[in-house]
Amino acid sequence: MQAFDELMSIRGLGVPTESINVLGADPVLSTRFALGETSADIMLAIGVAINDLWELRTGQRQDLQVRVEHAAAALRSYLYLVVDDSDISLEFLGQVGRQGISTPHLSKDGRFFLPHMGLPHLAEKILKILDCPFDLESVVQAVARWDALELENAVAEVGACGAMVRSSDEWLAHSQGMALASRPVIEIIKIGESDPEALRGDSPARPLSGLRTLDLTRILAGPTCARTLAEQGADVLMVTAEHLPQTRFFVVDTSHGKRTTFLDFNDREQKQTLLDLVKQADVFSQGYRPGVMSKHGLSPEDLAEIRPGIVYTSMNCYGYDGPFADRAGWEQLAQTVTGIAAEQGGDTPALVPAAACDYTTGYLAAYGTMLALGLRAREGGSYHVRTSLCQSGMFIQRQHRVDYDNEGMEIDPLLIEEITLETQTPYGKMKHLGPVLRLSDTPARWVLPSSPLGTHDAVWL
Repeated sequence: MQAFDELMSIRGLGVPTESINVLGADPVLSTRFALGETSADIMLAIGVAINDLWELRTGQRQDLQVRVEHAAAALRSYLYLVVDDSDISLEFLGQVGRQGISTPHLSKDGRFFLPHMGLPHLAEKILKILDCPFDLESVVQAVARWDALELENAVAEVGACGAMVRSSDEWLAHSQGMALASRPVIEIIKIGESDPEALRGDSPARPLSGLRTLDLTRILAGPTCARTLAEQGADVLMVTAEHLPQTRFFVVDTSHGKRTTFLDFNDREQKQTLLDLVKQADVFSQGYRPGVMSKHGLSPEDLAEIRPGIVYTSMNCYGYDGPFADRAGWEQLAQTVTGIAAEQGGDTPALVPAAACDYTTGYLAAYGTMLALGLRAREGGSYHVRTSLCQSGMFIQRQHRVDYDNEGMEIDPLLIEEITLETQTPYGKMKHLGPVLRLSDTPARWVLPSSPLGTHDAVWL
């Protein structure tokens, strides 16, 4: 449990005393990375943090259990989503087409470059640089006319998303990799003083009952963090603006247990509504590039002034310092730069068969958020929790390797069925994965179904 031990060192409260049980082992998917076991260790760390908060409420701790196959499935939960809405299903097929182009392609200098085209406006920027239409053959030919590093810099200059494939050694020798390697996979930084603050609710039924979370994130990592808080009883209000691009299939899969409202913080009145919500919030979770929130007066320090005791959780791709900090990034780019894709594919770089960096970042952020809430309860203070996709990629690479026999390995459908829920939602009947962490006394669950964006009022329950 190497990953678990590393996460316990961040917790800093000694060896947990509860019963902790792991079932199964890697390989689960066709990769030498121990994705299932690493994910299971993260889930169990979350369970320990939940127990820390539950013990503050009740004096009790709960037994924890997770199955490795279930934890691996959680790293690609969108693959198991079945929804009646045909428009959403068609949109997902379009996303799959975009992902097919967003893979490593050979460049002129013999390196490989991954152009990320997950959203239309990002694809448009890259296609303009490549001077080609949106089809796989054209993109491959266009990338082959560039040196990889030259193309990476050109793409970054226009705010698009793409990266040169690097080995792990190259990344650790790069100034951005060195900046990340000097820090823990989760940073919990005290940013303000406040009195210790007990968790809300005199007779809590669940570990995070009464906890209020604002979720200003999109597309996998951030939404996964807030969804994890919701499955333990938090009141999660997802906030987005109508004009922001989204991938509805991912929205559907990461919105279980949440309410959702539209607020545009570029509008003065709507921003004030957001700030009024902040004054009564416990957690503010956001996934914008570094610097964006500061420009709008929504930095961690700004919100700690407005709401002493806030836990401000940030997720991005490249981290918060260094030459890449301001660059936009996605799952595939984290795998590309940190060495995962180079190791997975060998002579021809390839992505692992899961959105491993995205989901682990979301779960790690949830773990860090719960640790910060425990610090607030015991010692007081406002805290900034920082995670990134590249840090998560480096965390995955620090774990052991496994051997596997077959390409295209799939998880046993009977094991998937064990954690599959059927829910009636505004989209119609939906089949989806449920929570995978098992707690003995307060089973994880989502009270609310996934709902279309903007469904609810901008108020706390």
